[in-house]
Amino acid sequence: MSETLTKFEAVIGLEIHAEMLTQSKMFSGCRVVDSVEAAPNSAVDPLSLGMPGMLPVINRSAVEMAMKVGLALNCEINAYNAFERKNYFYPDLPKGYQITQYAHPVATNGYLDIKGASGETKRVRIRRAHIEEDTGKLTHLSDGRSLVDYNRAGVPLLEIVSEPDMRTAEEALAFATKIRQILRYLDVNTGDMEKGIIRFEANISIRPLGSDALNTRVEVKNLNSFRSLTSSIEYQIAQQIETVEGGSVVEQATLGWDEDRKQTYSQRSKEDAHDYRYFPEPDLPPLIIGPDWIDRVREQLVELPDSKLRRYLTELGLPSYDAEVIVEDRPVAEWFDAAVAAGGDPKTVANWLINNLFALMNEHKQTIENSRVSPQGMVDLLALIEAETINKNTAKSVLVDMFLSGQTAKTIVEEKGLAQISDDGPILTIIQTIIDDNPQMVANYLGGKDKLRGWFMGQVMRELRGKGNPALVNRLLDQKLGELKKR
Repeated sequence: MSETLTKFEAVIGLEIHAEMLTQSKMFSGCRVVDSVEAAPNSAVDPLSLGMPGMLPVINRSAVEMAMKVGLALNCEINAYNAFERKNYFYPDLPKGYQITQYAHPVATNGYLDIKGASGETKRVRIRRAHIEEDTGKLTHLSDGRSLVDYNRAGVPLLEIVSEPDMRTAEEALAFATKIRQILRYLDVNTGDMEKGIIRFEANISIRPLGSDALNTRVEVKNLNSFRSLTSSIEYQIAQQIETVEGGSVVEQATLGWDEDRKQTYSQRSKEDAHDYRYFPEPDLPPLIIGPDWIDRVREQLVELPDSKLRRYLTELGLPSYDAEVIVEDRPVAEWFDAAVAAGGDPKTVANWLINNLFALMNEHKQTIENSRVSPQGMVDLLALIEAETINKNTAKSVLVDMFLSGQTAKTIVEEKGLAQISDDGPILTIIQTIIDDNPQMVANYLGGKDKLRGWFMGQVMRELRGKGNPALVNRLLDQKLGELKKR
């Protein structure tokens, strides 16, 4: 690290905007299920288009999803909730204001633990999580025209705001990655960044190392990939250091990120809260969330990634790598849990899942949800190996057949005659034939070329079409070769 960089540290906070997977929009009955794929301006209604005289109604499902996220992020769920109008004029905001929460958000004062650069646990505080409606989507054309699609306008949006507790782009990435994982675990958001279903905004400033000052910050908006998130933060840190080192001051601003040019660009001067003229939404009464409602929502929470990871490491004894890979995706973790519950050995199931089933899924572009290999099916396959009905190499080919056909391991083994040969007689006969047919190879082996033992083993297994019991074949081959050495 250069001397210049060691003089400063970054102060980073993130805002995460996540569309919630409700059936209808935040304040109307307009369906959102087709809002991303539908033709432009077809998944709309009078309210999301800002028609006069339309009255909003709070979407209960969206509120409960926000509560789930708040609880998962160790937040306080606030009893008193209120909606405000955030006023600004932009083509993607048809009403001229956005209905959001400002003074009284649904969740506050939480935290999320992430893994630091050295593997240590770092706690990032969550300032708030509040509900609002999404805006439309602008598309800027090369000829200077801009098109607006209001399908997204009014879709329930959850904004999660961290405290400025992160110091590097890597920590910001770890925080964003974990938030996305939790949202997917809770079925609140798909995590699809390319379609803008989840978007990140980074607030970045620098200060002298050892200082606790919060200096002027810039905000980089609408980051829709982890690469853009980390690249924009790293770029801004370097730019701000260069500005300060050059004797200038960092000016508050709202920036965009140009992925092609790998640099930020100015969008507008950074607004403060008073620029938006927040005032209470007159058409919506306060929302009161009582303890009973919180308890009902808490009961709906699934086992979260951190808890699942601890259980895999301590109770099931999985290696760290295996546990982290399986926990990454909730459907994969649930498949694994079901296999263990069906009697599978955790380490063996994890090994076959990661090294074999994942490869098939990637090759055929399938997810665990539509895989024909069920948890019970995998356990039954592994039981055939344990019973020495088939060996591991045969099991791998059986797994391929299971994946493609959906048949059980037992059926495939029986129909194809793949049962392992564990009878001394046929194996000894084949070993003797190979010895008799290859006198020169025998002579070379007896002459000191011990590595030829592997060649003999391969010849025997080939004659057995891979169905020989490897342990038995090894023992009988050593027995025969040993007899030759004694002559």
